[in-house]
Amino acid sequence: MAEGTEPGGTADQRRAQMLHAALEVISARGYADTRIADVADRAGVSPALVIYYFKTKDLLLTEAIRYYEDTWYAVGQSRLAGLTSAAARLEEFVAMSCLSEAEPEPAFASQLWLDFWAQAARNEEVASVRQKSDERWRQVISSLVHAGQEAGEFRAVDADNFAIYLSTLIDGLTIQIALADPVVDSRAAFELTMRFVADQLGFTWTPDRDRASQMEPQKG
Repeated sequence: MAEGTEPGGTADQRRAQMLHAALEVISARGYADTRIADVADRAGVSPALVIYYFKTKDLLLTEAIRYYEDTWYAVGQSRLAGLTSAAARLEEFVAMSCLSEAEPEPAFASQLWLDFWAQAARNEEVASVRQKSDERWRQVISSLVHAGQEAGEFRAVDADNFAIYLSTLIDGLTIQIALADPVVDSRAAFELTMRFVADQLGFTWTPDRDRASQMEPQKG
């Protein structure tokens, strides 16, 4: 049997296995120091099979990012569905973006995003994936804000502009976390972001050690 023509279900399982391995290796070693052979070794397959599925290392990176994001959004959708207020749903979204303990499995280092952004600046194919990723990210934020406005929880702001502000803030803080800034760790990033969100959208947010935050609409 030719490589890549595994029987029922195995192909998808192998593909997911290799993408998960790629995320682990790139997060640990960095994109520049990652070889196809490293990913194959982590996944327990041959380098030829990795090349059969993904052709190039750049394509492996973009597909790994897509795999991670699809997992992230699927888990996020499930978590948000169980929350009763728009403010709580937006807080969970920010927590998943900033706090390692709130990040869905598989959880990967913020350095992964530095590698992805760096490649996007030099590679048109990676840049296209980055653009679609940002569009998806901002659309989710905009939808959460619209839902809060319709529920009377958030003040009237331009949801699309707010999505740009919030996504840019989180991306910037992700860089600080990745660089191990002594002032901005993941907890500080989460709290700074939530203070910005609450101030812009008009609700009171009180940080809590257990993240059981109290959120109340502001009067006036």
